Amino acid sequence: DRSFLRYFFLGVPLESCYCWGEKIYAPCDGEVIVARDGYRERKIVHWIRDFSIAVKNGLFFNEQKDDYQQIAGNYIVIKASEGVYMAFVHLQKGSVTVSVGQNITKGMVIGNVGHSGNSTSPHLHFQVMDTSDIGHAKGLPCRFEEYEVYQAGGWTKVQNRIPGSTDRIRLLKEY
Repeated sequence: DRSFLRYFFLGVPLESCYCWGEKIYAPCDGEVIVARDGYRERKIVHWIRDFSIAVKNGLFFNEQKDDYQQIAGNYIVIKASEGVYMAFVHLQKGSVTVSVGQNITKGMVIGNVGHSGNSTSPHLHFQVMDTSDIGHAKGLPCRFEEYEVYQAGGWTKVQNRIPGSTDRIRLLKEY
């Protein structure tokens, strides 16, 4: 809700960002495999600083010696079934509400959208994958029961589809 010039030169507080702090709900039943919290979150979104951090991590992150939380920030990995895992990445510091080994049910609040790790703005990085190892997993397609896709300047309801790779989507249901 701030001007581009303010965002570019001064930055904007997280509270001014569209989805920062919004609840994240478990999309299905499962078991928590990883739950990492406590990683710092920048207080403002600043294009130059956040982009610089992303470039630095892209060039110099060493998966053999660096902590993956540097990239993911606060994150959760859920096992939905054998060979199907879900990662929820860049969560708000202090918002993770689940713990390793916990069985969760669809609709439970598991955390909040944040700006931690290698994030250029507050958002939820969500991925479905074939292993719990985010750094080496292969992505799997994910079909949503119901969502909206942004097309031609408006939101259109869609059911039981897999979003396209460039679709901007939002979920409809709040549990």
